[in-house]
Amino acid sequence: MIKAKLFLTLGAVALMASSAAAQEKLKVGIVVTLSGPSAVLGQQARDGFNLAVKQLAGKLGGLDTEVIIVDDELKPDVAVNKVKGLVERDQVNFVVGPIFSNVLQAIHKPVVESNAFLISPNAGTSNFAGPQCNPNFFVTSYQNDQVHEVLGKTAQDKGYKRLFLIAPNYQAGKDSLAGVKRHYKGEIVGEIYTPLNQLDFSAELAQIAAAKPDAVFAFMPGGMGVNLVRQYRQAGLANIPFLSAFTVDESTLPAQKEAAVGFFGGANWAPDMKSPQNEAFVKAYEAAYNSVPGTYAMQAYDAALLIDSAIKSAGGKLSDKNALRAGLKKADFKSLRGNFKIGVNGYPVQDFYLVQVVQRPDGKFATSLREKVFSDYVDVYAKDCKPTN
Repeated sequence: MIKAKLFLTLGAVALMASSAAAQEKLKVGIVVTLSGPSAVLGQQARDGFNLAVKQLAGKLGGLDTEVIIVDDELKPDVAVNKVKGLVERDQVNFVVGPIFSNVLQAIHKPVVESNAFLISPNAGTSNFAGPQCNPNFFVTSYQNDQVHEVLGKTAQDKGYKRLFLIAPNYQAGKDSLAGVKRHYKGEIVGEIYTPLNQLDFSAELAQIAAAKPDAVFAFMPGGMGVNLVRQYRQAGLANIPFLSAFTVDESTLPAQKEAAVGFFGGANWAPDMKSPQNEAFVKAYEAAYNSVPGTYAMQAYDAALLIDSAIKSAGGKLSDKNALRAGLKKADFKSLRGNFKIGVNGYPVQDFYLVQVVQRPDGKFATSLREKVFSDYVDVYAKDCKPTN
């Protein structure tokens, strides 16, 4: 009898150990820019993702979740090496990142050809939205052109006859100006591509002053945007309407302050969007990080919710890639921005808005919704995507 009880006890312990071993653990690699002039963009994405994981009690899809964070240093070669470490050594199930499009183009292949899914919380280049779309690549932000299209349409609708364009010389910069031109039919009186991470814009501002445009469109994220806006105001050009994307937002406003007030941007969301879910997110983010969240934080938060929903849809089975992929496509979660679904190419279908910089009653600076410009907007490249799964 004693031997029988001992056998049963040992058997129960073995069964419990076996069950615990069978419980899968989720690994997520975060690859974003965390150093240099544009570090704040990556910090917002990292913090937004971590906030979601924290609010879900450290679990995504009900699984204990380990988040491994690496800095791509805004260097494609560095990013490739670090991503290979994530998928080969750490064997992550998902890679979330990056911020910049030149980094996305470098890390895309090593991730989508591995055993992991790539979820971009920001970069969304045109090539991966069309013929090069991939069933293992999903985006929670936008296709790069779309946010810039908001300002092109705004410039057209406001009757600006002469527009000056400025952007960094890399894929997202090219996508941005293509986006503006898609809806703007007036005269382009100047078009400048600057080196990535340029911080002195005196020569470009002199060209703007000489051209005397009706408005300026600028795409200058991170530290580039901080300096451009300050120098634009100091150059006495603030009487020329300033339209932008990712140039005046919650990642740059703490440094730009009053210099950015009144300037316009395009976005898929703003902190003052009215919904209980969004208001709770903004409050929690500000309490945790003492800063106003921008789209980088919101989109990374949504990336965590997307992963959470996909794993739940797959019944917690990380080994079932087809079920996970189906769950990612379904996107069965409530986005902070409201209307949201995943299109045929893995990019979102969503609304876009014109926003304007304001100083809040508490003294902090933020963007504020002004008007909806596009509803349920599908990017123009999606029609060229022929999904294989």
